[in-house]
Amino acid sequence: MQKVDAIIVGGGPCGLSAAIELQKIGLKPVVIEKGNIVNALYHFPTHQTFYSTSDRLTIGDVPFITEQRKPTRNQALAYYREVVKLKNIHVNRFEKVLSVEKRPDGLFVVESDKAQYETPYVVLATGYYDHPNYMDVPGEDLPKVFHYFKEAHPYFDTDVLVVGGKNSAVDAAMELQKAGARVTVAYRGSDFSPSIKPWILPEFQSLIRNGYVTMLFNTTVKEIREKEVVLNIEGKETVIKNDFVFAMTGYHPDHEFIRKMGVTIDDETGRPTYDPDTMESNIENLFIAGVLAAGNNANEIFIENGRFHGAYIAKAIEKKRNYVTNNERV
Repeated sequence: MQKVDAIIVGGGPCGLSAAIELQKIGLKPVVIEKGNIVNALYHFPTHQTFYSTSDRLTIGDVPFITEQRKPTRNQALAYYREVVKLKNIHVNRFEKVLSVEKRPDGLFVVESDKAQYETPYVVLATGYYDHPNYMDVPGEDLPKVFHYFKEAHPYFDTDVLVVGGKNSAVDAAMELQKAGARVTVAYRGSDFSPSIKPWILPEFQSLIRNGYVTMLFNTTVKEIREKEVVLNIEGKETVIKNDFVFAMTGYHPDHEFIRKMGVTIDDETGRPTYDPDTMESNIENLFIAGVLAAGNNANEIFIENGRFHGAYIAKAIEKKRNYVTNNERV
């Protein structure tokens, strides 16, 4: 059993920011990450450009300087690697947390696939990117179906269906078309999502107008087969030729993992119970950081506002420690 000042589950930007803030109040936190740092960003499309400007992705007062206003995935990966080095953040990489249990004495036992830890404070910054929203249709488990898009080259000269109508779907569709795929986009909405990056939408609409991408609104997937897909287009069943499917249907937090710790979750919103001023959950000394706090609404919290959660948490912990110290003096 290793005794540590605090455990942060998740090494994304918000988890790293929390580690930096806890260091500022004299703690030596350990970040446990099942991949390497900013693992979710690593799994973004290779040529991804962020919606946020570089200054809004900074953590720990470390400047993020880029030639363009909006950084790319590779620039962000390089930036966060430098932050970890500069701030000397203790990261246990390629280690998966299996459980977090609170003992009667108030301390937490954190068990991973490699070790066991004892700590007074736990910060959950696990994000949501590991758990895609499935369509629950026949054939979704076929090898040709993906819920993540990395890069387009392997799909040259193939028939590809992209499911979804927000940024991830539009980005994938444009990259696939550029690489020579024959792209159809199926979206259940009746119009483009207002969340689509404004500098990308005109180009995407131009591809549609000129016949380079087929856009199907009011459309859902009914079945996926080896060489075709069955679509429901405004109530009418249509079969189209298909080689690959990218279901860009969003992601959600691991609710079961959180519930096992005793954290209550709103069934409708998926939002865990926490105090927005301190980020402390209904379990004392167990804190929530980053997009996990938004529940099912991943468009509510991003790096640019989730990065501040660490400061709230550090302030709350410092207040608790000062209270204990003052009582001990009395």
